[in-house]
Amino acid sequence: MHRSAPATLEKAHAPAPRIRLARVLACAAVPVMLVAVGCSSDSGDAKKKTDSTTSSSSSSSASGGKQASASPSLAPAKLTKLPEACQSIAEKSIDTYVPKAKTKAGEVGKTSDPQSQASCTWNGLEDKGVDGSNYRWLDIDFKRYDSTRGLGTGDSLAQKQFDRAVSAAQSTGDAKNVKTAPVSGLGDQATALVFDLKKGDADFRYGIVVVRTANAVVAVDYNGTGYQGADAPDSGDVLDGATALAKEAVAAVTAANNK
Repeated sequence: MHRSAPATLEKAHAPAPRIRLARVLACAAVPVMLVAVGCSSDSGDAKKKTDSTTSSSSSSSASGGKQASASPSLAPAKLTKLPEACQSIAEKSIDTYVPKAKTKAGEVGKTSDPQSQASCTWNGLEDKGVDGSNYRWLDIDFKRYDSTRGLGTGDSLAQKQFDRAVSAAQSTGDAKNVKTAPVSGLGDQATALVFDLKKGDADFRYGIVVVRTANAVVAVDYNGTGYQGADAPDSGDVLDGATALAKEAVAAVTAANNK
């Protein structure tokens, strides 16, 4: 007999937990102290020494005042734009990784500054008849940092956010079988995580990939489960999917800055 997922299944299913990049970097400004050192001549008579010392001290004071009021220069951020999040992943990729997506164009995340933060989500329930139903969820999150006086360069701020995002994924509540590994050849640095998470009666499998490329951080959360007798996806499948989607998202960042 043909079995299909209940019509109310998707509506009743709450979105799977999402790994989000932290919204704010809590950083304290580090004061920079500049010290001007004056010097005096050791030659000539006493009067010349006195005049030289006075002149040198005056010059040093003036120079010191200018230096004290100046701020150290920071290397400008390499990346100045973010892509439109929902256009960062091709439709054919959505067809592959989120079959029967409820909204193939994706759902744009709220943001007050789309050039500093952008996100998009997709989810879909694929009815496979007697083989059950497969649910898939995808979230792409971008953050970009400018070099900020007193806080650091865009790259250093992105580095901190990268570390925070990886740590947040590793400490997901109730996650089981958490495995973490670096990913080579993706951005300036990348880390992949896989884990299991039970939600209600469903066993979800998660693939998370966090990437830093210069002063931007990209986080991909790809997960899913099975209903009506279907199994949850393999850890290898969600990891491969998250990695492929992360490569596509990072390429979109590069393309946005080459226009």
